[in-house]
Amino acid sequence: MKKDDAREPALSKTAAPKRKMFGNRLSASQLSPQALERQSRIALLAWNLLGGDAAIAFLNTYNPALEARPLDLAIESAAGCEAVEHALSSTASPSPGG
Repeated sequence: MKKDDAREPALSKTAAPKRKMFGNRLSASQLSPQALERQSRIALLAWNLLGGDAAIAFLNTYNPALEARPLDLAIESAAGCEAVEHALSSTASPSPGG
């Protein structure tokens, strides 16, 4: 038997391809710098006005007055961000005479 005839099976043909442990982070859509700025600004404002848990709940829960999730609306456009800022100010302000 020649040395060339004694081959080991090629693992690359039978073994499953290696996968990245946490997936491909670059395949997810990335926000523009302007959208990131609006997201950061609205999150900080909500945190300062409402506190941690309330801010998270407000930003991630559908708001009937805004007809959207506030965080999504703020990221989408400058006008959406202003609408969320106004809603936050209204939510955080104490009612008059109370």
